[in-house]
Amino acid sequence: MSTTTAPAPVAPLTTQDAELLIDSARRAAEAAGVTVSVTVLDAGGHLLAFRRDDRAVLISGETSTRKAYTALQLDAPTADLVDLVKPDGPFHSLPTALDKPLLFIAGGIPVHRDGRLIGAIGVGGGAPEQDHGFATAALAELAR
Repeated sequence: MSTTTAPAPVAPLTTQDAELLIDSARRAAEAAGVTVSVTVLDAGGHLLAFRRDDRAVLISGETSTRKAYTALQLDAPTADLVDLVKPDGPFHSLPTALDKPLLFIAGGIPVHRDGRLIGAIGVGGGAPEQDHGFATAALAELAR
């Protein structure tokens, strides 16, 4: 008789976690002199928190959300996916194949806890590399 043990439950991403992610990303952006929008989604893709700086370009709200959604759905940082969707990349048709708001620009990162996917953060408003850095800084704060 074999017994299988169910994986231990992992605490979900909370609104308190989401606020910490947003505040940390915005502090990193502010230190760089960049205005941004930050989106945090839970594991189901539902909005937990969103904030757009007063002077951030309006489209940054949409891009931050799409980056978070893409990182969540593919469980990968969007910075790692950019080359895969280029015309010669293996997933070049993915952005148009689905009726979902995917965006393959750096700035979206999945959030894990104890090795399990619990959500994602997306940052928009700066250059893609900056947005990725702000999201990475926020995740470092959450891990503390």
